Amino acid sequence: MQKHKLTDNTVEKRYEFDLNGETAAIEYIRESDVITLTHTFVPETHQGQGIAAELTEAVLTDARKKGLRVIPRCSYVAQYIFSHPEWEEIVFRG
Repeated sequence: MQKHKLTDNTVEKRYEFDLNGETAAIEYIRESDVITLTHTFVPETHQGQGIAAELTEAVLTDARKKGLRVIPRCSYVAQYIFSHPEWEEIVFRG
């Protein structure tokens, strides 16, 4: 269940959660219908609370809704997809 509101900050090229003034984010590079997820960041004060997993799930859900294929260059996102094989179908295999 998603507790935080996902924002696609296209200027900064990252998906974000506002955590009471701090920001958790997944940075990306988007080309056409492929999005490369490059880095996940959660502020130290919010680590260990499941924020990265919630953010990753929200980003993958948004990508699926938009019909995007995902390249998980971020090790956290890659491990998340490996642990949740239901997301394998949107991984780009070019």
